[in-house]
Amino acid sequence: MRKRTTVSIPTALYWQLEEMIRGRGFTSVSEYATYVLREVVALKKGKDPHLTPEDLEQIRKKLEALGYI
Repeated sequence: MRKRTTVSIPTALYWQLEEMIRGRGFTSVSEYATYVLREVVALKKGKDPHLTPEDLEQIRKKLEALGYI
């Protein structure tokens, strides 16, 4: 079972993120925030050893859907 915690962000930012991800393949602001934070950590480390090839393909598809690729 995966453990989770709560991270607080300003309500206005939450609503902006919710609007931004609408129709982009993310099911929630929490899912998007987790995705972004994992990317930041991976960039800081140089790479994320926990990402599988399938994870990387999902990330590529999401970045493409968001217009970044």
